[in-house]
Amino acid sequence: MLFNLIRMKKSFFLLIATLLPMMAGAQGVQGTWHGDLDLGVRKIPLVLHVDGNKCTMDSPNQGAKGIEAQVNTITDDSVNVSFPTIGGSYEGHVINGKLSGTFTQMGYRLSLVMERGDIVRQRPQTPYPPYPYQTEEVTFVNEKDTATLAGTLTWPVGYNGKKKVPVVLMVSGSGLQNRDEELFDHKPFAVIADFLARQGIASLRFDDRGMGGSTGDVEHATTENFKEDAAAGVAFLKGKKKFSGVGVLGHSEGGIIAFMLAKEKKSDFIVSLAGTGLRGDSVVTEQTNFILRQQGQPATMTVKQMRLMMLMQKTNPWYDYFIDLDPADAIAHVTCPAMILNGSKDSQVLAESNLPIIRRLLPKNKKNVIKEYPDLNHLFQPCQTGAVDEYGEIEQTISEEVLRDIAEWIIGIH
Repeated sequence: MLFNLIRMKKSFFLLIATLLPMMAGAQGVQGTWHGDLDLGVRKIPLVLHVDGNKCTMDSPNQGAKGIEAQVNTITDDSVNVSFPTIGGSYEGHVINGKLSGTFTQMGYRLSLVMERGDIVRQRPQTPYPPYPYQTEEVTFVNEKDTATLAGTLTWPVGYNGKKKVPVVLMVSGSGLQNRDEELFDHKPFAVIADFLARQGIASLRFDDRGMGGSTGDVEHATTENFKEDAAAGVAFLKGKKKFSGVGVLGHSEGGIIAFMLAKEKKSDFIVSLAGTGLRGDSVVTEQTNFILRQQGQPATMTVKQMRLMMLMQKTNPWYDYFIDLDPADAIAHVTCPAMILNGSKDSQVLAESNLPIIRRLLPKNKKNVIKEYPDLNHLFQPCQTGAVDEYGEIEQTISEEVLRDIAEWIIGIH
């Protein structure tokens, strides 16, 4: 996922915080609470966890969990907290078994009533053990950056080591994510790995540097560094000499990385899930205009305006690198078989502007597939608008049609 939207899990406009109780005996507010912040045009589900002297608030639809807040007071039946980073506050009282209160931000006061218990989210595609296949915990090293990456190697159902099978290395989108590319309680990479294993295809998914069991410099990391992490994963798989082909399956920024590795002749095939064809600054501008349209405002942001606006804001090495990153040259040098997929309602990597560029630049290969799926979003879920706040509300993690197409294509080229 790309900067403007997916990285918002690090800095949310909307009230996400940790509550530090000042009174350990506040039993009336102990436990988990959930409720909806009603914004009129949409509702934002929130979850508050109060556990002794530790408390957190989550915004599941925004992919945020356990962000800190400043506690003003907590009593047996009330809570009053402030959120300095977003200029907000919440004050609530336990009345008739509910936590009733008001959230305030930027002059707006909104009612927020919470009930006991967590939000129960159905994720029917998420695989759970026991699995009908074998998995192996592995690590590999990007020696250029002294980063150690930890991951899960999933073998196909019935694999006995006698016959080589194809394998894909999964590369996540922007923002630090674990090996399952987990967000909004969805685990896309775990779902893909499970489906591929049942079709005779192996896979390796790994924690991004700084996440889970992986280490490495995150503060100064750019797409180039993440590409080198992925390259180390490809080398690790090729070194095992158990595979008929080693491919890269990348989502969003991971799709760009797949193009880059293909250009360097390091992958035998690639699958790009919502990879970009446009330069980074154009991608961010399109994302911004989509949000403006959703808010009923004129979607007139230009690349020049966006860049001028960002000059006035604090950025980071990743963003500075990304806005100038143009995948065109990498795409033009992809000679291995390539599968390029996008959803028609993707609001982060717009199919209508990115797929034509990729189609024009990608060298001809009879094994290539470029496909746009109607009514699928950036996560390849069936959706209504494609907006990010729908991701958590949708039960399906990834379209079954997309899963089948990926598996059939990989099998077909082997």
